Amino acid sequence: MTLALFDLDNTLIKGDSDHAWGEFLVSHNLVDANQVREANDKFLLDYQNGRLDIHEYLRFALQFFANKTPAELAPLHEQFMAEYIEPIILPKGLELIKKHADAGHTLVIITATNRFVTGPIAERLGIRHLIACEPEMKDGRYTGSVTGTPSFQHGKVVRLQQWLEQYDSTLEGSYFYSDSHNDLPLLEQVDHPVAVNPDDRLRAIAQQHSWNVMDLRGDA
Repeated sequence: MTLALFDLDNTLIKGDSDHAWGEFLVSHNLVDANQVREANDKFLLDYQNGRLDIHEYLRFALQFFANKTPAELAPLHEQFMAEYIEPIILPKGLELIKKHADAGHTLVIITATNRFVTGPIAERLGIRHLIACEPEMKDGRYTGSVTGTPSFQHGKVVRLQQWLEQYDSTLEGSYFYSDSHNDLPLLEQVDHPVAVNPDDRLRAIAQQHSWNVMDLRGDA
């Protein structure tokens, strides 16, 4: 099967879903506003600058889930989708997804954001396969920790290789769409790397390697 791999944040949606979740929690007074907003902004900047400590970030991002069940959190995520995600879904992103689906390609979102945040977004976009950071669960409740290899930077390559083995597939003919230089390890693995509204570093590398550069926003 031919794979069409998609980063999520700032690729198929016009924003960062992980950062938006933090803003949602702040806006509804579910966390300490000053503390969470400051940390949330710092981690986003670290990510953009290529210096994010993914384990430190996941400890921060998953702490709100600790001792809660998916059922308890589901109504919050439904509200989050309506308020923060629906307005930033990119119509051109949906068209791109449809193009690959119509071609019979297997669609996969591969993201460094955790599965709780991204699972419903993948469903909304019509993409069944999702590779994401996995929140640990025990006895039906989130622990606030992560399990397995985080799907970040080279971790995306590791997690995708595990997925390929599970589905007895290869990267032959594969596409990967991403906005971020953090995804260079995976972009270098696929047959058709595409830089989508890329950051400056990725844009320069894409031009150097004659990779396709795509605008899904209409404002770049």
